Amino acid sequence: MNKRIVVLGAGESGSGAAILAKEKGFDVFVSDCGTISEPYRALLNQNGVQWEDGKHSEELILNANEVVKSPGIPLTAPLIQKLQAQGTPIISEIEFAARYTNAKMICITGSNGKTTTTSLIYYILRNAGLNVGLAGNIGNSLALQVAREDHDYYVIELSSFQLDNMYDFKADIAILLNITPDHLDRYDFKFQNYVDAKFRITRNQTSDDAFIYWAEDPVIDREMKKLQLGATLYPYGFSCPNPLPVGEDELALKGRHNVLNSMAATIAANVVGIKKEVIREALKTFQGVEHRLQYVATVRGVRFINDSKATNVNSCWYALESMTTPTVLILGGKDKGNDYSEIDDLVLKKCHTLVFMGLHNEKLHEHFDRFGLNIIDTNNLHDAINGAYNAAKEGDTVLLSPCCASFDLFKSYEDRGEQFMAAVRAL
Repeated sequence: MNKRIVVLGAGESGSGAAILAKEKGFDVFVSDCGTISEPYRALLNQNGVQWEDGKHSEELILNANEVVKSPGIPLTAPLIQKLQAQGTPIISEIEFAARYTNAKMICITGSNGKTTTTSLIYYILRNAGLNVGLAGNIGNSLALQVAREDHDYYVIELSSFQLDNMYDFKADIAILLNITPDHLDRYDFKFQNYVDAKFRITRNQTSDDAFIYWAEDPVIDREMKKLQLGATLYPYGFSCPNPLPVGEDELALKGRHNVLNSMAATIAANVVGIKKEVIREALKTFQGVEHRLQYVATVRGVRFINDSKATNVNSCWYALESMTTPTVLILGGKDKGNDYSEIDDLVLKKCHTLVFMGLHNEKLHEHFDRFGLNIIDTNNLHDAINGAYNAAKEGDTVLLSPCCASFDLFKSYEDRGEQFMAAVRAL
């Protein structure tokens, strides 16, 4: 009898895993307790994959030989606990897909800068003429690409959630950008658990593999002193030899944090063997990432910047650090156990008004009310933008950099960013 693979969650990663499993001859079933969106329903139907949504039918799930779990489902979910109790292996889509390809894996993780660095490395490799796929948190599902396409390289953005359920997977090039508190609600509010999850990117690496890491990150530095890693190490930072083939002023990406992201991408490209002139040209022409410090418009002398991708406090720190004008900061959303004190100095130095935009702004008030700044309390995007616009003076910047997840008012950080940009353009 065919081995039974059950896929939990039918978004990009889950539906891709189901198609690959079907192609490899497994008995496949997909279950999603939410509503499966139309494109993924169509994909599953076209490929003859059985699915259900709106529920998890235990009798159809607990008989799995192996489960591929969406990164969004926490390990504490009752169904996951039952599967673990009976010894059913639970893996991620990346782990599953990697079994069926010999492509080189270039993997990027970190609390901030993942999407920018992943996109930049992909851009460099593509410009060099390599056969490369973009996967993980961005691009198409790795499993679907392994099923349908045949790339020599994959550049993969990995979250801690994806790394949690990876065991035999090996990154040929692993990149760890930084570690700051994030997603602590998923890690028993213990920072070390989150740190351990990030370092799983080095699992199974040997001296033939590369580990590229920011040497000046205090958390990474502390861990590196404790760990004996098998990979060849490539530290980078302002205190290390400069790998950049261009001057910092020539980089398309601006800001100190983007100099670091560009260093990591350059080292990865060097390890792959990309010519220096290709790297140089790519660093000068790369366009950046949507919803990350994205210029939207200037309305009556007020600049609007969309940094909706700033779903944690450290991302907002980077955004504020790059501000060169007086700033109105819009923040708020679903708090993940945030410590806002990290941005205190920059808020006091750069901001004259804070706009809270969330269903629950109590924690923001508790932290920021004592600063004596102008504070505007809202629970919707329309009021937040109008409040910010009215508070801004000519020459100011209105910055959406929420520090929080978007799930209280929006479907995703992309949805939040799109709605923000549409509302600004309508002013």
